[in-house]
Amino acid sequence: MKTRILSAVVALPLLLFIVISGGIWLHVGVGLLGLIGMYEFNRAIAGEVKGAHIIAYLFGLFYVVFMDKLVYTQTLFSVFTSLFVLALLIYSVLCYRKTSYVECCASFFGFFYACFLLSHVYLVREFDHGKLLIWLAFISAFGSDTGAYFSGYFLGKNKLCPALSPKKTIEGSIGGIITALVLCLLYGLWINRFHPIAGVNVLLLCGLVGFFGSILSQIGDLAASSIKRQVGIKDYGNLLPGHGGVLDRFDSVILTTPVLYYVMLFLIH
Repeated sequence: MKTRILSAVVALPLLLFIVISGGIWLHVGVGLLGLIGMYEFNRAIAGEVKGAHIIAYLFGLFYVVFMDKLVYTQTLFSVFTSLFVLALLIYSVLCYRKTSYVECCASFFGFFYACFLLSHVYLVREFDHGKLLIWLAFISAFGSDTGAYFSGYFLGKNKLCPALSPKKTIEGSIGGIITALVLCLLYGLWINRFHPIAGVNVLLLCGLVGFFGSILSQIGDLAASSIKRQVGIKDYGNLLPGHGGVLDRFDSVILTTPVLYYVMLFLIH
């Protein structure tokens, strides 16, 4: 418990500083976490570094450096993705005795799951009004987790997905969605009161993020549990002693942040 608390005391202020600062600090921070997350995923699936993983790391590093240009330019992202797939296909042909298509597919998935999805933290922060709205991703994830825990503890009777998470209940899941929705709407009211955004329906934006963000947050948590159960591990890593690795701590935010980004893209631009 002491280790867990100490890790949180060190990591939380650092996270707040990086997100509030934005810019190069957040770019580097999110990039490093994404690459570490890729490593954790590949190690969990394969147990060791293989050729397909190295290809994925190289493309992941390229994406991290140029993520803003790649995402904002559809043609460049299409070329990047095509070259990524082509490189894995060429490797699978040249080294067919040492690899498998499963390994190549897992490497490709690991990039999108850990690196691409997590990069939306930076993309949201650098978006219009991102300094205010980025916190919705964390509020949605935190509200969902907290609401689900207490609703499940006091009201939970019907199991949600006992094969993956025996303690999660349907009542807890609904409570998590309601809590996330309410907290996001309250944050929206605060924005409208103290930092109004002209031409944007902030409450609609916050409501959509709270509702859909909570659903995907819970799916992300269950998906992470599913993968860990299949490969027989408790945690993806030990970057944060007592808390696990990047994918253990950010399994919810990995999916709430893309929800926020695309809702912002639809409602602001």
